[in-house]
Amino acid sequence: MKKLVFSLLTLVVLASCNNNKASTANQDSSVVNQGSSVNQASAPKFKFENNVHDFGKITEGEKVSYNYEFTNVGKTPLIIKEAIASCGCTIPEPPKDPISPGAKGIIKVVFNSTGKEGLQDKVITITANTIPAQTQVHLIGEVTKK
Repeated sequence: MKKLVFSLLTLVVLASCNNNKASTANQDSSVVNQGSSVNQASAPKFKFENNVHDFGKITEGEKVSYNYEFTNVGKTPLIIKEAIASCGCTIPEPPKDPISPGAKGIIKVVFNSTGKEGLQDKVITITANTIPAQTQVHLIGEVTKK
């Protein structure tokens, strides 16, 4: 009985994650269409200092934060529409203001390891007026039992 309940609960969680991704994909296509006035040569472009951060080993229940530093190496202002993590345990905070060409920005990410165990790979998908519209960074590490 426990296995059945666990399996059903897992399916519900996975289904809700897939629904969020589907609605995000629909929103992303509208971002590309709205931003089509920028051509490839002049489009804003992310250049991350590190697009993967390994937080190492932490104990379950700890919180880890990391600042993904980037530079807009494009020729027009970079506007971040949203940043979404692959799990509700990870909260990204992108800058609200446009990032001018040549300027630096930070996306702060906080991972809460409560209820997590083992190897973790949290994907943060950033939607912006770049070509392509989405860029991903990863927060990886290992969570050990209390």
